[in-house]
Amino acid sequence: MNKNIVIIGGVAAGPKAACRLKRLQPAWNVTVIDQDSLISYGGCGIPYYVCGDVSDEKELRSTSYHMLRDEAFFSAAKGVRVLSKTKALAIDRKGRTVRVENLDSGEQSEIPYDKLLLATGSQSVNLPIPGMDLDGVFTVANLHKAIAIKERIAKGQVAKAVVVGGGAIGIEMAEAFTDLWGVETSLVEYMPQLLPRIIDWHLSAMLKTHLEEKNVSVFTGESATEILGDGQGRVTGVRTGKRTLAADLVIMAVGVRPRSELAREAGLHVTPWGGIKVNHRLQTTDPDIYAAGDCIATTHLVTGKDAFAPFGSLANREGRIAADNMAGRASYFPGVVGSYIMKAFDRCIGSTGISYETALAEGFAADYSLTAPADRAHFYPGEAVVIYQMVFDRNTRKVLGLQGFGMMNDSISARIDTAAGLIAKGATIEDFMTVEMAYSPPFSAAIDSINAAAYVADNICAGLLRKVDLRRFLAWMEDFGREPDWVVLDIRHPQEAAASVQRFGRERWLAIPYNEVRQRHQEVPVDKTMIILCDAGTRSFEVQVVLDAAGKKNSLVLCGGSNVIRRMGVDWLSGT
Repeated sequence: MNKNIVIIGGVAAGPKAACRLKRLQPAWNVTVIDQDSLISYGGCGIPYYVCGDVSDEKELRSTSYHMLRDEAFFSAAKGVRVLSKTKALAIDRKGRTVRVENLDSGEQSEIPYDKLLLATGSQSVNLPIPGMDLDGVFTVANLHKAIAIKERIAKGQVAKAVVVGGGAIGIEMAEAFTDLWGVETSLVEYMPQLLPRIIDWHLSAMLKTHLEEKNVSVFTGESATEILGDGQGRVTGVRTGKRTLAADLVIMAVGVRPRSELAREAGLHVTPWGGIKVNHRLQTTDPDIYAAGDCIATTHLVTGKDAFAPFGSLANREGRIAADNMAGRASYFPGVVGSYIMKAFDRCIGSTGISYETALAEGFAADYSLTAPADRAHFYPGEAVVIYQMVFDRNTRKVLGLQGFGMMNDSISARIDTAAGLIAKGATIEDFMTVEMAYSPPFSAAIDSINAAAYVADNICAGLLRKVDLRRFLAWMEDFGREPDWVVLDIRHPQEAAASVQRFGRERWLAIPYNEVRQRHQEVPVDKTMIILCDAGTRSFEVQVVLDAAGKKNSLVLCGGSNVIRRMGVDWLSGT
């Protein structure tokens, strides 16, 4: 028996579901409705189109075999009817129809359905401040906006830009303006750090430092209070609580929220923050209506709570699973761990699971390891330092999250992806210690960085490694009066340590090279707390063990060592 399937939303989850349904049930009638004229495009690629990495917007709408995904393509190649420039107005659950309006003609009609999929996506959040309607103020809401932004820049109409919002889209847009076009760009974020609630503060500080090195002015802890104009309707700048920033173009990237009005008006269960509630088969509270993509509330596999995960990769997976279940083929979507990675000039930053800050707020007995390994064998040309933080529960030894920062290559992505798979299954520190990774010197060290992060976590849990809190240490470096009995034991090469010794004096900075500590441990005072510093933290742990064996258990390790704090923009290591 043929069935009528209606899908509302034609960007990611909707088209994926439509094509999957036609493969499973070729005789069924599948209709996709979307109010836009452009459909089935890679929204996550918009910043790369603006910056020029993607030269033509049509590439975001094309298949891997270079066919444009428009209405004609879906009809001829997929057997799917697409009604673009058509707005869904209401759902009649009792009558099983969707009322729609043709946006060109204004004509309204009813479309019947046997099964309905809501793939309505998300929409940009706008700040309730003056000046939002000025010419030159944009959200990155769709491909039309991206085309308009790029046209202005390409025509030389933009010398200065301000991006409001330090999340992924804001950072990517700031890079796009600066890197290719040379636009003087400022980034404003009202939270104390970039990527709030995703990345912990010290990795965020590394990202901020790198953006500033690439000439992006970054202002955290500041709110945009007004968009300024010239009196003729054109934008001229942004005012925050601390400064005024000139701008020919303003990007509002303060977040997105689920587009769930249709679902709410139809009486479906929607969370207070707007996500459409679905079960693990992606059914809503009406068993004949499904939902997928940015509009849904899914389950976070670490916290067990409702989560918002607006990623194109997830939308495509969810579209397929919804289609399977609509077609009578049982398929299960367990939830998400929140995997994330982004490029920032020639660095990348990524995470999966939850941050240390979030873990504490959720009531876990949380701790973290911080490591600074090489991204490939140390003897292989081009090796570079990467930073990893593994978040875990000290009681259960479950790994709760992994974060990474380093060079823009596949090294971090491979470890984040591996961690995502393990965390989704409830993996422990032991699982991370023993996970097998492919090894070859051009790709990794013999002791893989994901294994090494777990080794450090294991040492912390076992009480073998005692570490100093990074924030507390940096505060002490700014004000020695905070911890008057602290002394740094610098075990780096004498040439590395010399500048710090000269700057801070031997009373605060004791330099003993790593390979001389066993012979010179008597020089280490017992009435001071020794903060052991090396490049990555590995040698510091060894020295802590040596001092412990000598009866001097008055030491703490600075995990990640100088590799971490140098990437955070701390300048005192060089003696400047």
